[in-house]
Amino acid sequence: MKRIILFSVIILLINSCSNEFKPVNFEITSIENSFESEISVIYDKASENDEISKKINFKIEETIISTLSFPEKKTNLRAVLEDFDTEYLKFKSDFPEESEPIWELHIETEKTYQSEDVITLAISTYEYKGGAHGNDKIKFLNLNAKTGDILNQKDILKNSKVFETIAKTYFLKNLENRDENLKMEDYFFGKPFQLPENIGFSDDGLVLLYNTYEVASYAQGYTEFVIPFDELEDQLIIN
Repeated sequence: MKRIILFSVIILLINSCSNEFKPVNFEITSIENSFESEISVIYDKASENDEISKKINFKIEETIISTLSFPEKKTNLRAVLEDFDTEYLKFKSDFPEESEPIWELHIETEKTYQSEDVITLAISTYEYKGGAHGNDKIKFLNLNAKTGDILNQKDILKNSKVFETIAKTYFLKNLENRDENLKMEDYFFGKPFQLPENIGFSDDGLVLLYNTYEVASYAQGYTEFVIPFDELEDQLIIN
């Protein structure tokens, strides 16, 4: 009888260990190739070979590609880079007198947060194809840490209207702290306050980020502020 009880205890311990949450590990990787244009890619990649890691890596590459201006519908990042370089070579061939400055494409990610529920990566991209300046943007990618699925705002916020009121307060505080005599009227192009598309997690709280041109002129650049977690205890579905 004692042996049966001992065996049962061992089975329970094994099941408990197997059900224990195992966080996804990431490594920094880069894509090396001989390009005619200036291309650099450094991004976070889940290092394990399990299904969740594979899904996360697919979502990372897919999201990176979605931030770029290329019309092609591709899911392979290396192929997208090659297309960019091919386009540059064709441009040089068609307009040799305008082949300078060299086109640029730079991609970089940063893991800003990781818990048992959420993984957030900030994806930064910069494209330059001539002209006065290039196009740069940042996109937050929020992932379910247990499934690898993308988390949208509805998966994060309980009540977007209540959250919007809190966010507006912190937006105004951010303007005051910048001490540049900026007012709400300098943003949103005459429209009322609105939440950004980019909301991501950090160790300090929820980060709200508006890209260049999204709510203000190019000269004002990015607009970014943080709402501490202790202000959002009743507003987050997960954290």
